[in-house]
Amino acid sequence: MTTPEIALFDASVGDTAAERNFRRALDADVTVFKVSESEFPEWPGADGSWPYDAVVVSGSQTAVYDRESWMDTLVELVRDLHELGVPMLGVCWGHQLLADALGGCVAEMDEYELGYRRIERYDDSPLFTGLPGEFLAFESHSDEVLQLPPGAIELAGNEQSCQAFSLGPTFGVQFHPEYDLETAREVAEDKRGDVPDATVEAVLADITTERHAETEVVTQLFDNFLAVVERVTGQQVPAVDD
Repeated sequence: MTTPEIALFDASVGDTAAERNFRRALDADVTVFKVSESEFPEWPGADGSWPYDAVVVSGSQTAVYDRESWMDTLVELVRDLHELGVPMLGVCWGHQLLADALGGCVAEMDEYELGYRRIERYDDSPLFTGLPGEFLAFESHSDEVLQLPPGAIELAGNEQSCQAFSLGPTFGVQFHPEYDLETAREVAEDKRGDVPDATVEAVLADITTERHAETEVVTQLFDNFLAVVERVTGQQVPAVDD
């Protein structure tokens, strides 16, 4: 049995829960690169070789259209990896970065989307195997994928924005399937000043053990992504305990 090797591109700024959350969520060997601090893996070889089976791109407190120097490097790298057919999963900012890098468009929203929101599936993608047609997930974003890359398929959405897409073995999800209860509370508190205090208080009041338990089904998404990695690379993904 071979455990998949995942490169986590941590785009969060400063000391965050991103690495902890993704290590918990991914049943794989995870190597972290703090790309927001210009820490990158080696580039793929001329023969297309690369030491990792797949990529996960985290969220970030930045905007993809800010185009800091590390973002330009990340865009070049994910474009090369996409061309090589390396499976990639972007979450929140990562979803936006992948869409933008591959020819889509990201723009600022009129209203911050924060807290638990209902999301509707539009497509029977392998990324959503085992998930219901509508599910609950935690959101925290003020930008959105306004236009998908050419050839991409919109997999899920809500009244606010595109919530998921695929383009070959590249996937993006706007919501946060990796968040635990503690992270949801920390993120909501951190939005004071960006959204009205009344909104923050309402979101915090909604972050309960019972409410968060409704989002647990969404963590299946990570196992589904690893199953895609298995099909693409021929790796055998460890069985998931019932």
